[in-house]
Amino acid sequence: MYWSAQLLQGLVNLSLIGSFQPLYSFSGFFVGMLVGITGVGGGSLMTPLLVLLFGVHPATAVGTDLLYAAITKTAGTAVHGMHGRVNWKVVSLLASGSVPAALAMLWIMAGVNRESPAVAHAITLSLGCLLLLTALMLIFRGQILQAIRKWRSERGTISPRNIALLTVILGLMLGTLVTMTSVGAGALGVTVLLVLYPQTDVREIVGSDIVHAVPLTLIGGMGYWFIGEINWTMLFALLVGSIPGIVAGSLLAPRLHERSVRIILAVTLAIVACKLLFP
Repeated sequence: MYWSAQLLQGLVNLSLIGSFQPLYSFSGFFVGMLVGITGVGGGSLMTPLLVLLFGVHPATAVGTDLLYAAITKTAGTAVHGMHGRVNWKVVSLLASGSVPAALAMLWIMAGVNRESPAVAHAITLSLGCLLLLTALMLIFRGQILQAIRKWRSERGTISPRNIALLTVILGLMLGTLVTMTSVGAGALGVTVLLVLYPQTDVREIVGSDIVHAVPLTLIGGMGYWFIGEINWTMLFALLVGSIPGIVAGSLLAPRLHERSVRIILAVTLAIVACKLLFP
């Protein structure tokens, strides 16, 4: 009965398309273009943008962004799947950790007073810290991977069983972080997977990470819908802008210097993180 009421409310909200702010669509286009160029930036920019620019409550911003990510990344899943750039064993190991963690985090979010300043501060603080970490990963990923691989070569190889266990633990961490902040599945997840699977093609790692993010963000988004933290009008407006933005970014990507764009994105994330951590 509750789900029926929520679905009806969602349809009513979607019918009010005339009430959405055009700035949502412009923001969606901007973020979508960055995703198309770099493959990173969806949750990392969308949620803080909604919080800082539009004054959306952090819980509503996270929930709406999770559902937004699930929809937009479904197209990426289809593309990577058709090209065979998905390691389904890695996806299943990640999901075995992330899905239970996401459900546990949703249970916690449903049981707390999300309107309280303490909860909003906890989400904002976690989001700011993750954005800083993501910025560092974007800038220093090569050096970090080189140092860790050198350390691994000196210490010897890790057994397949331990790699599988570490992948499940990574999924557990991603499930917790993504469900709480909508950030973490992109730059952080890919970097750790590159460390765990150094012999695997980068495109396959990226494809596996995107495929894993779809059910994770879908579960998170549906959970936030269940507890009433989805703004359907805003979600529709974001999608209106982001879909052409992703297409435009994908067309521009071959003409741009990827590292320069990545550094600009990292600096932007660092500035946004500081605004969240030190308002």
